[in-house]
Amino acid sequence: MARIELDGIRHAYLPDPKADSDWALKELNMQWRDGGAYALLGPSGCGKTTLLNIASGLIRPTLGRIRFDDRDVTDVGAEARNIAQVFQFPVVYDTMTVRDNLAFPLRNRGVAEAEIAKRVGETLTMLDLNGLASRKARRLTADQKQKISLGRGMVRADVAAILFDEPLTVIDPLMKWELRSQLKLLHRRFGHTMIYVTHDQTEALTFADTVVVMFEGEVVQTGTPEELFERPKHTFVGYFIGSPGMNVLPVAIDGGAVRLGKHKLAISPVKTGNLTGKLELGIRPEYVRFDPNGLPIRIASVEDIGRRKIVRGRIDGNDIVLIARENEEIPASARVAFERGRAGLYADSWRIETKG
Repeated sequence: MARIELDGIRHAYLPDPKADSDWALKELNMQWRDGGAYALLGPSGCGKTTLLNIASGLIRPTLGRIRFDDRDVTDVGAEARNIAQVFQFPVVYDTMTVRDNLAFPLRNRGVAEAEIAKRVGETLTMLDLNGLASRKARRLTADQKQKISLGRGMVRADVAAILFDEPLTVIDPLMKWELRSQLKLLHRRFGHTMIYVTHDQTEALTFADTVVVMFEGEVVQTGTPEELFERPKHTFVGYFIGSPGMNVLPVAIDGGAVRLGKHKLAISPVKTGNLTGKLELGIRPEYVRFDPNGLPIRIASVEDIGRRKIVRGRIDGNDIVLIARENEEIPASARVAFERGRAGLYADSWRIETKG
């Protein structure tokens, strides 16, 4: 296992990058601790797979250095980094049995057959593959093949880190949940450093202790699932995490108070009166509630999804979503209020501090 340090990492696929938009990965400085479980979360094209491949050694960064436990591995190839990588589509040897697929990386490293038998047996049990151990891989389903890919990473005792590049894309929804749960249990049991790339917030938030949210080639926030939900540092984080995502409403500052259209909002006063750029207020639908003394809202639709209702409406021409309890009555002349301390103020998409 290893601590992975990224120091001033930048990467461009163009030969002579100049403009900010030329960089697939903008400057990044961060550290992944030994034994941590991390997720790189973001939409397609945000740079997360590029970052993963830099960590594995498949790509050399244009700028910056990468270290494993203080050892500079920037110019070291993937094999010498001792990384296990699981890709989006399962990579298996179809003519080999499941057992031989799992044993292959160990035999390649000259591990004794007795140790191979022991570790392969443990891995077959962990992944519930004992019943398929003697079957040729070509006769297996996509999720069974992906289990083999996962197992080839787990079977190695000396691996520095295990990297997952959207490994559950081809898996059916029920099996996704089962494999995610197994990965979490395996991490707790063996403590491998694990880095998991996904665009699916559920996968990221249920697997990782720390989530790295990426947008347009840069990291916009790193934190626990709770931190990302409760205090998004960027409007993209608020929008991307949560279902429905955070409401983002245009506001203005008037004498230290925040106004939405003609309405003064009861939130903490801003720290400075010299704010510039686009100002917005972010509030989760969970923290918007009906209140007879609140802001008037015109209800557009109500979606009953069982234990709660998703209510969509408009305030002064701005779309807003709130979540009501299943049996909560929707007022005919509705007004809403924001729970105090739950709203965030953003300037040019980045959260700013408030007093108190």
